[in-house]
Amino acid sequence: MRAIGLIAGNGRFPTIFAQAARAKGLAVHAVAHELEADPSLSQQVDSLTWVKVGQLDGILSGFKSKGVTEAVMAGGIGRIRSFTQARPDLGALKVAASLRSMRDDEMLRAVAAYFEKHGVRIVAPTDYVPEVLAGTGHLAGPAPTKDQLRDAEVGHEVATALGQVDVGQTVMVKDGAVLAVEAVEGTDEAIRRGGKYGGKGAVVVKRSKPGQDLRFDLPAVGPMTLEVMREAGASALIVEAGKTVLLDKAQLFKWADRLSIAIVGR
Repeated sequence: MRAIGLIAGNGRFPTIFAQAARAKGLAVHAVAHELEADPSLSQQVDSLTWVKVGQLDGILSGFKSKGVTEAVMAGGIGRIRSFTQARPDLGALKVAASLRSMRDDEMLRAVAAYFEKHGVRIVAPTDYVPEVLAGTGHLAGPAPTKDQLRDAEVGHEVATALGQVDVGQTVMVKDGAVLAVEAVEGTDEAIRRGGKYGGKGAVVVKRSKPGQDLRFDLPAVGPMTLEVMREAGASALIVEAGKTVLLDKAQLFKWADRLSIAIVGR
């Protein structure tokens, strides 16, 4: 049976990937980050090894013991946790020494290069599960209004600028005014913060960085994103078609209808 490695972070994507890959006849050998990945992932994979954030050689060791030569990254690592609780091993220190900055994209590319140098090629998870990517146009919930689409254009412009400097992926806009942009706190907290500044009826825009490497750090939204939007009073979610992962898509669309939140793939 062909094997695929899974480097698992937080959120639902690692589980969704594992289920889909096994359904396609692949053996899934996961290496999961402590305090980030869901322990229930063990029920969805053929093997599971735990490492601390920053243990690159530990990841390689876990894969080599299972004969894995190709792997994906799925799920994020909280930025604050990565700053405060990382336990870098020698491999991580070598990668860090080669970097000009600690920006996410440069760091992840360097990590992928380190793995490939040691016999494990990193590929895009969506190569195996393309069905999780957002389509184009009105996807769920009520049809977007003209005002929402105008705010979406503002949000897209700002999100593009954020991506160019590798800051964040999410922008919240209302009546042409930017209420919040994502930085180190993550999507949910950015939406909550925007809600405090008059978020009722606001539009949330999420897009990838220009020149996004599809192997890692793809934008992702799911039912919990909509729940946070409901709390903040936001009424529309605009995502980048073909480059945004829709987690638990059927449930996501059902919640959008129930909460009257428009979802659009741009």
